[in-house]
Amino acid sequence: MWPLILRKIHGKSMEPTLTHGTLVWGLKWFNTLKTGNVIIFTQRGKEKIKRLSKIEDGKLYVVGDNKSHSTDSRSFGLIDTDRVVAKIIWPRTKV
Repeated sequence: MWPLILRKIHGKSMEPTLTHGTLVWGLKWFNTLKTGNVIIFTQRGKEKIKRLSKIEDGKLYVVGDNKSHSTDSRSFGLIDTDRVVAKIIWPRTKV
């Protein structure tokens, strides 16, 4: 099993940081998550890419950088950490 995964951004939810069609590398093996990290996680059987905004009691609150075009924790609530597939490591995604 490879520790890295490659994904392509679909849609506008992470603009301007990650635009439609951008390729991202994610690290599946990571020790910690912190606010500001961009993560890949599963939501209703689909992978989503969002920014980690808050960690509350071991659950994660995630948002898109382009809030007007993002379906995120504001609509589906907190996610469990076991739904995280990877942490984006490239391109760098600092806010």
